[in-house]
Amino acid sequence: MKKRKKLFSALYGVFLVLFAAFTLLEVFVIPQAYQVVGDTTVYSESVSNDDTDQVRDQEQEQEQEQEAETTEETIITESSYLADGVSIEIQSYRVNDTTVYVADIILDDPESLKTAFADNIYGKNITDTTSSILESTGGILAINGDYYSARDGYVIRNGILYSSESGGSDQEDLVIWEDGSMEVISESEVTAEQLLEDGAVQVFCFGPGLVTDGQVSVGINDEVDQSMGSNPRTAIGWISDNHYVMVVSDGRTDESEGLSLYELAEFMEGLGCETAYNLDGGGSSTMVFNGTVINKPTTNGNKIKERSVSDIVYIG
Repeated sequence: MKKRKKLFSALYGVFLVLFAAFTLLEVFVIPQAYQVVGDTTVYSESVSNDDTDQVRDQEQEQEQEQEAETTEETIITESSYLADGVSIEIQSYRVNDTTVYVADIILDDPESLKTAFADNIYGKNITDTTSSILESTGGILAINGDYYSARDGYVIRNGILYSSESGGSDQEDLVIWEDGSMEVISESEVTAEQLLEDGAVQVFCFGPGLVTDGQVSVGINDEVDQSMGSNPRTAIGWISDNHYVMVVSDGRTDESEGLSLYELAEFMEGLGCETAYNLDGGGSSTMVFNGTVINKPTTNGNKIKERSVSDIVYIG
């Protein structure tokens, strides 16, 4: 009888170990595709084949007219881009023993500010590098996004609601509206469905907000979860109509110490941001321009290498 009890206890212990291991793999490793992102064009009414042909003819005519009207020459350098209603200037700064990269962006149309998922799939543990995701879109500039799959919170991308699960009453999200303006909101005050109805095009769920109404909105000792001290950082800001900045700081190396959350907020305020928001940082922090990684991404400081992430914010 005692031998049976010992055998049973041993088997039960093995079961608990295997169950715990599977749970960790499911949360952090095993990819889980929730939705393949395809053509998001939606027609409110069904149309006949003739109507469809007519719509396509009209679209082709509009495209030809736009091409004929476009006389602007494409100008690309190592740190700038000018073409098709998009202006990008990239500069580097030294802030608190840290190199910070700033992409100053002016758009004719806010629709040029877009987002993309790794492998074009919304899901869990589905990741790729920022540079690879950008290449798949054909865009010119990108930073890593909010790594939505690693935390709870609202997810709206390119006008589609993917998740309305709240990250809690303290969760601050960034909303990019149809007119291109940005606003930091609290999930305790509005639902994801209401945001979509009101015209939200993008909603990010990392945070917190850094600048609100042109003023720093974090305290000197505020940090993200358990993160403390200086780290690589990623942020996005809105200065005025169709005028944005994407910011990435290095960190964890001899060349760059990194920034605290408050230091990042002060820097974004100094750039003239009316609204600024903290995205996923640390080893995820990456800026890519014209196929080249601009900063020095690192997880532990020992190796300069891109970390795979779940999503990007890009210009395209």
